[in-house]
Amino acid sequence: MRAVLTDIEGTLGPVAFVREVLFPYAAAALPRFVRRHSKDPEVAPLLAEAAGLAGVPAGDLDQVTGCLLDWISADAKVTPLKALQGLIWEEGYRGGHFRSEVYPDALDRLRAWQAAGVPVYVYSSGSIRAQGLYFGHSFDGDLRGLFAGFFDTGSGPKQDPGSYRRIAAAIGTVPGDLMFLSDLLPELDAAAAAGLHTTWLVRPGDTTADAEQLRRPPHPIAQTFSKIPWPAWVA
Repeated sequence: MRAVLTDIEGTLGPVAFVREVLFPYAAAALPRFVRRHSKDPEVAPLLAEAAGLAGVPAGDLDQVTGCLLDWISADAKVTPLKALQGLIWEEGYRGGHFRSEVYPDALDRLRAWQAAGVPVYVYSSGSIRAQGLYFGHSFDGDLRGLFAGFFDTGSGPKQDPGSYRRIAAAIGTVPGDLMFLSDLLPELDAAAAAGLHTTWLVRPGDTTADAEQLRRPPHPIAQTFSKIPWPAWVA
């Protein structure tokens, strides 16, 4: 393995921050944000794309907003929604309303990998903009320098093996040189189908794994980043 590709929610940081802080903040702020910024060059195309996906008139901001709020409630992985959430969260981060949390064990290993020359990339359903905000406004300061690059659903759905092949090509390597870290089995299954090495993060209190899956894990398991094997070329 030559590099690491990692998820964020439930892997690098707690699910609760996204579900209990970021999502509610975006839902509460979205109607006003849409009204204020609907004609902005960065926002208007996203609203038009969302309207097209939802099958509602692009000019009906109430309907578009309603669809966006429904997608937030369903945690839908819809690209224009994720982009709009990123813009809203930017206002929240910059206004000091919240900061993100990265697990201490993950932060320690990220720093160790960086010191050893292991490039780490992020692949999240959140937009690249939102990823930069998450790591740029953490309780531990600006952590963006720990990562070699960021990928979102612009590379494809996280449950599609083709997405991981595209990411490997964008990095300039082959799938077999990458290790993918996630807390979700469908993502790990897709990565493995694409030829990546995988590690399943099963954090106590922050996992959806059931007892049967844990008895016969379909992927190597680690409860913390300290238990993740180093890439072979570093070991």
